[in-house]
Amino acid sequence: MSERFDTKKGDVHPFSPPRSPSRTVPVVSFDRKELALILNVYGRKVSAGEWRDYALDFGRERAMFSIYQRASERPIFVVEKNPKLARRQGQFMVVGSDGRVLKRGHDLANVLRILDPQFYVVR
Repeated sequence: MSERFDTKKGDVHPFSPPRSPSRTVPVVSFDRKELALILNVYGRKVSAGEWRDYALDFGRERAMFSIYQRASERPIFVVEKNPKLARRQGQFMVVGSDGRVLKRGHDLANVLRILDPQFYVVR
């Protein structure tokens, strides 16, 4: 415990640590199912040798999953969750490296199709 010395009286008083804020700041994050969907796509692309690294960022307004080709460059894709947009155009979106929104929607699985398109046989 730190102590503070009062030079006028010569008394030693215990120093109280700074108080933590009484309100906790809410943080937006991906839940387990959403993260499993993202990591499923990410794992397929890593095994194909296309992607190499990722980063997770959780903030007060949004959660981001950034995908990198190499660790030292800008992300090639960012999967973003913004709950404030849930009732408008959808809380999930994929943003490209140039900052353009590639796909946006309410369903994460549908939004992630832009990253890993499945090819179908058309007859």
